Amino acid sequence: MSTSRPLVTVVRAGLHNYAAGLKLQNRLAKTNQSLDDYAKFRNYLVLQEHDPVYTIGIRTKGYTEADEERLRKLGADFHRTDRGGLITFHGPGQIVAYPILHLRQFNLTMRNYVGTLERMVIETCQRLGIPNAKTTMDTGIWVGDYKICAIGVHGSRYVTTHGIGLNCCTDLKWFEHIVPCGIEGKGVTSLSKELARHVSTEEASRTLLKSFSQIFDCRLEEQADSRACDTI
Repeated sequence: MSTSRPLVTVVRAGLHNYAAGLKLQNRLAKTNQSLDDYAKFRNYLVLQEHDPVYTIGIRTKGYTEADEERLRKLGADFHRTDRGGLITFHGPGQIVAYPILHLRQFNLTMRNYVGTLERMVIETCQRLGIPNAKTTMDTGIWVGDYKICAIGVHGSRYVTTHGIGLNCCTDLKWFEHIVPCGIEGKGVTSLSKELARHVSTEEASRTLLKSFSQIFDCRLEEQADSRACDTI
């Protein structure tokens, strides 16, 4: 097997609804999952934004159809997913990044992968000027008592799906209608709020990619066809 660093193709999917994002993710994850040689698996990092949507993970309990209807009336979509983690919000101004990786290429277990993903987000925040971003006993990345990035992943046969939601210039009012990630007494924040200036998803994405390549010790290539959703 080659000892070179794994190659990851960056897919810039733009702004679309959550269902389209899931469809794209699932297609990319399953494209070459049946290969006998895992070293030939093509890794992806999907960068996207979503139309307003609330999503819940496999551990979420207590959200009834009435709760779902209440949230939909706010103008957001609602999805139940197979990722880890509890309820969260995705919307414009937030980077939703899906690393679709074969962990054996990176010599990672699922637990190691989550830790590496956390370090990548912390490194991104630090590069942007937030030195105190950190992990806590609660999931995600925090600045004090405020979550700046949600993390919820899924793994199957060494292949990862789902990922992170990093608040850049997100409208944080959407989070007021839920208990984000099921954690009482804490709030949410964004890169823009912490840095007291507008931080676009484009700016944050550039920094995130630098951190990703460093922390995951991999090579990145841009997808040749920028119309990422055409692959759905």
